[in-house]
Amino acid sequence: MHMTSAPHLLSEDRPEFDRLLDEALRTAHERPELASLGERLNAEQLRTMALDASALLTAAAAAEYDHYVKIRGELRDETATRMTSGEDDTGGGSGGAGVSAVVAVLAPVLAGTAMLIFLLVGYALKMIEPEPAFAETMLTAGWLFGGLTAAAILFAAIGLLVTAVRNSATEVTVDVAEAVPDEVARAREAWRHALLERGIMPFLREALADPSAGAGSPVPRRQPRHIPQLGYTPPGFTSPGTSQGPRTGYSAPDFTSPDFGGPEPETE
Repeated sequence: MHMTSAPHLLSEDRPEFDRLLDEALRTAHERPELASLGERLNAEQLRTMALDASALLTAAAAAEYDHYVKIRGELRDETATRMTSGEDDTGGGSGGAGVSAVVAVLAPVLAGTAMLIFLLVGYALKMIEPEPAFAETMLTAGWLFGGLTAAAILFAAIGLLVTAVRNSATEVTVDVAEAVPDEVARAREAWRHALLERGIMPFLREALADPSAGAGSPVPRRQPRHIPQLGYTPPGFTSPGTSQGPRTGYSAPDFTSPDFGGPEPETE
């Protein structure tokens, strides 16, 4: 199962990260620091964790990767420039080859058409009484164009064969030119080595040494520091242990007894 790869890697390099990770897990038994593989975490669980943290792993080899991409891009630019220059240099030859191809196709058609016309007219004239004197001339011209048609077809077949051989030779030359130079190969190997030794292997060692990574949980998850409490507090109620402030309210009216009649009038 393939999960998300490193986001800053180019799409053409993401499969290389997956292959390198799989190779490290496949050869883990050859490294003593990975001897605990399978006790708490198995290879698939470690692979899932590494893919989740792929951005951090590839960042450990960012300098080597940038150099590798730069060298590879320069090579591709040079190859594209050479191919463009080659097309410009052979432009005249391509034009001549195009004219030759047109002539090779049209010559048999035109010669065959002329042959049919002369032969039909010649045999038609021979049916007339008295036979015209130029009837034999028309037939002779028709058979002459017939010979030209056969020769044109032969030359066209030879031209197609020569073109096919030339194209096959060009394809072999392009394949040799596209061989990866040593500089690009060295840059790629340096990136792979840095990614393995500074990114993937330290991550696997730390994951196996982490006691919190249990077998029951493929990917350790941290609990959030604070979970907000949803809901509301009913009016007039407070949670236990909290101090209660002064409550707003009202006091009951002060009722007096019936014997109270108010202040007595002053006597003279």
